[in-house]
Amino acid sequence: MITKFMTEITAKFNPFSACAKPARLFLTYLPPNARANGTVINTSVLPRNSTETSSVKVKFKDGKELQFDCGKTNIKGLVEEVDRHSRQLQKAADLAD
Repeated sequence: MITKFMTEITAKFNPFSACAKPARLFLTYLPPNARANGTVINTSVLPRNSTETSSVKVKFKDGKELQFDCGKTNIKGLVEEVDRHSRQLQKAADLAD
């Protein structure tokens, strides 16, 4: 996963819910040096009896924001969408050099 174009990642999940799996796995896919590269990572753990669904929000350097409802998407779809936009930004950066 290309993380150098991400500026902020916000994840909210209830660890006891089945729909929290994509949010938790997305956070594990981030490299250990993601914070050192300037990415702000915010996580919120929801209480056990919360009715709010798990979600992941990703902001990119070009200002685009992607928001995912983890109850409706799986980890594969989430990573594919984020990588798709990151590859577009990588192509633009390569052409600019």
